Amino acid sequence: MSSAGDAAASGVDGFDNHRFRSGDLTLAAHVTRPISNGSGSGGAALPGVVICHGFPSGPDGGANSVATFPELAFRIATEMGWVAMVPYLRGMPGSDGDFSLDGWRDDVVAAVADLGNQAGVERVWVVGFGSGAALAICAAAVDDGISGVGALAAPADWSDWAANPRRLLLHARDAGLLTMSDSPPDFGRWSGALRELSAERSVSALAPRDLLLVHGGDDEIVPPLDARVVAGAHGSADLRIIAGAGHHLRHDPRAIAILLGWLDRQRRHHT
Repeated sequence: MSSAGDAAASGVDGFDNHRFRSGDLTLAAHVTRPISNGSGSGGAALPGVVICHGFPSGPDGGANSVATFPELAFRIATEMGWVAMVPYLRGMPGSDGDFSLDGWRDDVVAAVADLGNQAGVERVWVVGFGSGAALAICAAAVDDGISGVGALAAPADWSDWAANPRRLLLHARDAGLLTMSDSPPDFGRWSGALRELSAERSVSALAPRDLLLVHGGDDEIVPPLDARVVAGAHGSADLRIIAGAGHHLRHDPRAIAILLGWLDRQRRHHT
């Protein structure tokens, strides 16, 4: 299966308005709550969603990626009445630490816990794009408090990265995700996570919770076969292949419409 060299929205200055803890690290996030219309919510519980970015591409990609994920969070909050959180995972601008795949998985779990503890939030879903989508599945495998996952353009595994971890290390450094000048202190553990973590192997632990898989039929980075493999391993996933779509589904209105429709159905079914 292929891994994703996908672009992410970055925690650029002006977009992060929240801080939370992941282990001994302090991470930045953007949180948007529904806008009161004056009628009040009557104390009703609100659904929450954590939106996971993927791996930045290009030099300083973490700082220079177009910050569209807060825009998506705003739309979900204002149009649908959710509390939406975009965490900037370790190594991203505004957040402590250095990139590692298992560290990012742990950061997603920590973001879910933080959002679940915020006022009025009862249930939390996770959605992600590219590698962030696969990490959402991996997080749900170790956190049964995640109500469901929406995964767009998710790689089934990170075998491409695992085959050449030092190249990934260079990419991470170029993207601004590493503060260290040399390899991680425990390079074996750092690179081992690229082999050990896998959406395909993790997704059975997510079942029978709901899983939406959206993939571009013309994805040039992660083949549609990856989505079919993950769907098969889950057993009852809602699989949508979008004809003619590429990898960057955040910018495809059809993919976002599918995601928003799924979130709406999740809310009506579970809350």
